[in-house]
Amino acid sequence: MEKTRKEPYLKNAMFLTDKGYKDLKKAIFACTITNFSMFIPASIMLFAIMEIVKPFNNESISWLKLWGLFAAGIFGFILIFICNKNDYKKTYVASYLESKNTRIAIAEHIRKLPMSLFNSKDLTELTTNMMGDVETSEHVLSHVYPQLIANGISVTIICIMLSFYDWRMSLAIFISVPIALFIIVASRKIQQFLGKRHAVAKLEASGQVQEYIEGIKVIKACTLDGEKSEKLNNALLNMKKLAIQTELGSGIFVASSQMILQAGIGLTIFVGTTLLAGGQIELIPLLAFLLIVTRIYGPINVELQLLPELFYHQIAIKRMRTLMDYVPMEGKETPIEEYNIEFQDVDFSYNKGKEKTISNISTTIPANSITALVGPSGSGKSTLSRLVARFWDVDKGKITIGGVDIKNLDPEHLMGYMSFVFQDVVLFNDTIYNNINIGNMNATKEEVIAAAKAARCDEFINKLPDGYNTLLGENGNTLSGGERQRLSIARALLKDAPIVLLDEATASLDPESEEHIQQAIGELIKGKTVIVIAHKLRTIAKADKIIVLDKGEIAEEGIHEILMTKKGLYHKLFSIQQESMGWSV
Repeated sequence: MEKTRKEPYLKNAMFLTDKGYKDLKKAIFACTITNFSMFIPASIMLFAIMEIVKPFNNESISWLKLWGLFAAGIFGFILIFICNKNDYKKTYVASYLESKNTRIAIAEHIRKLPMSLFNSKDLTELTTNMMGDVETSEHVLSHVYPQLIANGISVTIICIMLSFYDWRMSLAIFISVPIALFIIVASRKIQQFLGKRHAVAKLEASGQVQEYIEGIKVIKACTLDGEKSEKLNNALLNMKKLAIQTELGSGIFVASSQMILQAGIGLTIFVGTTLLAGGQIELIPLLAFLLIVTRIYGPINVELQLLPELFYHQIAIKRMRTLMDYVPMEGKETPIEEYNIEFQDVDFSYNKGKEKTISNISTTIPANSITALVGPSGSGKSTLSRLVARFWDVDKGKITIGGVDIKNLDPEHLMGYMSFVFQDVVLFNDTIYNNINIGNMNATKEEVIAAAKAARCDEFINKLPDGYNTLLGENGNTLSGGERQRLSIARALLKDAPIVLLDEATASLDPESEEHIQQAIGELIKGKTVIVIAHKLRTIAKADKIIVLDKGEIAEEGIHEILMTKKGLYHKLFSIQQESMGWSV
C-alpha cells in the first residue's frame, strides 16, 4: 500500500501552497545571507581599530591597509545592498504573491461550496477569512518566519564558531537568548487565549459595522444613528477593550524577554572585563565580542516583538483551514440533451435534523413549457427552484434534468444550462453595458442592445447621460427598482439558456411596463423550459402547468382553469388577490 506523503511542518503550519513553501525556503536562505553580510561593517571596523591602536604598541599605522579597508567598506556596502534587495524580493514580493494565490484559492473554494455554507457563516466572516486572515499570514510570512529562522541559523553558526575561540565569552553572549525565547513560548497559551477573544471581538465589530451601513436608511428613519446605535457602540468598545488587554498581555511577556536579552550585553561586558583583567583575553578580541553581541541582539530583539504574532497567526490559520475543509460540490460534465425536470421523493431542510422545508416532492416540469410555482409565503417556492439549480443538494430523493441526476453534475456545467432572474437583483458597480454583458461575455454589442430592448431597458438607458456606458452605483442604487429588475431580465435573456428560472421577475415593475415585460419574456422564452415563481397569480394564469405548494408539500397541480374548479388553495389565493385589487385608501 502506497504511503501518503507527509507535508513538511512549516508548509502545513503556515497553510502554504507548494510554491509558497519553496519561496519560504528561498526567503530563509536569503535572510541568512543578509544576516552574515551585516557582519562586514563590524569586521571592517574591527580591523580598522586594530590598525589605529598600533601606535600604542610602538607600531606604525599602515595607511595603505586603511585605504584598503575603506575600499572594502564600499564593496561591503554594495554587497549588503545586493543581499537586502534579494532579501526583499524573496520575502516581501514572494509573500505578496502567495497571499494573492491564497485569496484566489479561497475564492475558488467558496464558489464551489453549497449555499448551506452561507446559512452558517455571514459575509463578514468570509470577508475576514479572505482579507484579514490572509493579511495576517502575509505579514508573518514577510516579517517573521524567514527572519526568525534565519536568525536562529546564523546565531547558532556564530555561537559554534565563537565557542572554538573562547567558549566563556560565547556562553556569556548566547545564554540569555534561549531564556528570552522561553518566556515568550511559555506564555503561548495565555497569548492565544487573549488573541482568540480579540479575533472574535473584531469579527463581531465588523459584522455590526456592515449591518449599520446596510441598514442606514432604517437607522436614520428611527433616529438610531450615531451614539444611539447601542449594538455597534458596544461592539466597538468591546473590541477596543480586548485589543488593549491583548497588547498589554503580549507586551508584558515581550518586555520581560527583551530585558533578559539585553542583560546579555551586561553579562558579556562583565565576563569580558573579568577575563581581560585576569589576562585571559586580549583587548581586540574583547572588542570583537562586544561588536558581535550588539549586532546579534538587534535582530533578535525585533523578532521577540514579532513572536506573539505567530500565536495570533495560528488563530487565522485555523479559521482558514476550517473554511477550506468544507467539502465542495463536484460532479461530471455530462451533456444534457432534454430539459424536462423531474422531482422524485425530494426532501430538503436548511438545517439538518430540523423541520423540513421541502417534503416528499414528486412532480415533473415538462420541457419547452412554462411551469409556475405558487403558494403562500414560506411554502418552499424559491427553495424548490434553487434545488433545481443545485444551490443545495437534496437530503433525500433526486432531481433529474433530461434523465440526468443533477447531484452527479458539475455545478458550473449545470449553470451553463440555466438563466436566472432573482427577486433580489444584484448589479455591479460598473457600466450598464457590462452589467448586461455578464449574461454572455461573448455576445456582440448588437446582441446586448437587442436583449436590453427586449427587456424594455433601451428607453430609460438612452435617457441617461452616458447611455450604455453610464456607471451604476453600488448594486445599481442610482436606478429605480423596476429599472434594476429589467436589467436583470436583460442579462438573463442575453444568456439564452435552455432553462429559465424567474423568481418574482415582475415584482418591482410598475403596472404600465409589467405587461410589456410579460410580452417580451413570452416571445424570448419560446422553446425553453421555464420555471416562474409569482405571488401575482394573474401573471401566470396562462402557464402550461401550475404547482401549488403549501408548507413544503404539493397541495395541488394543474392548469389555471382546472385548479379554479377544484376550489382548493389555488382558488382561495386567486380569489383573495382578485378582491384585493378593488381595495383603496
